[in-house]
Amino acid sequence: ELRLTFDLPGIAYSEPCFANTARRDPEKDEPSLLEEKERPASNDYHKDRWHKGLIGVVYEVTATDYAHIIATEGGGASYQDILVDCHPFESSDPTLSVPLHPITKPFKAHTLFAPAVPPGSQPPKEGGRLQRPDTSYAQASARYLKLITDGAAECRLPYEYQDYLNNIRPYTITSNKQQMGQFVFLTLWLPFIVLVFSLNAKFADEHGRTPPWLRILSESIFRACWRTYDGFFKPTFGDGERTVPAEDQDRQHQQPPVRDLPRYLESGATIAEEKLI
Repeated sequence: ELRLTFDLPGIAYSEPCFANTARRDPEKDEPSLLEEKERPASNDYHKDRWHKGLIGVVYEVTATDYAHIIATEGGGASYQDILVDCHPFESSDPTLSVPLHPITKPFKAHTLFAPAVPPGSQPPKEGGRLQRPDTSYAQASARYLKLITDGAAECRLPYEYQDYLNNIRPYTITSNKQQMGQFVFLTLWLPFIVLVFSLNAKFADEHGRTPPWLRILSESIFRACWRTYDGFFKPTFGDGERTVPAEDQDRQHQQPPVRDLPRYLESGATIAEEKLI
């Protein structure tokens, strides 16, 4: 019923996005062999290349454990609690390929669900989420991807699925300006983010849900983070969501050609500024 996505916004320059799930439509989500063959190898970062069902582990937890999970995942501000059909594998052999349409008897399990909102649609009143304009743009960090790949290896998930996870390209800082942007951005916003998590732990009720005022505060802080990133940090320090090759960074910051210098100076720049740039 679900497919893996990496479309939950995180923290620019550090954890640009996190893993998530979305409803699966086999007819739309399964590309044809021709599409797979013709797709350029460098056209994406491989995170959207898994077109079979979501692979994972179902855990049996107590009500108290589940309340703690909800509390640490936003306190009910981002996720809905839904029931989905899960299909066990016919064999524990990880060398076997993952079936496109599982035939084993399903069982029900709870999961936290925060789907992306289609363009033009209104977000749900409960379990809404922050969303970037292009949900496929951001890359997860190497640290975060290692947690996922280590877990998949430890649980002996199918090798086919592990290969997909290991081929996802992480977000990488490739310039000194991005490193400076990361330092300034985290210095500015990390105290507020830590505050939100501390308040979530303190005010969560027995079901793990936080009061409405805290959900509004949390959402406001994260929205402000991304607004400052879009309006100031990205234009000033460079991309904090997606890896930019070093050669592209150099090209962006190289001096204007000599033939364009008069026009550049007309814009208000001085010879000294030109040398600095």
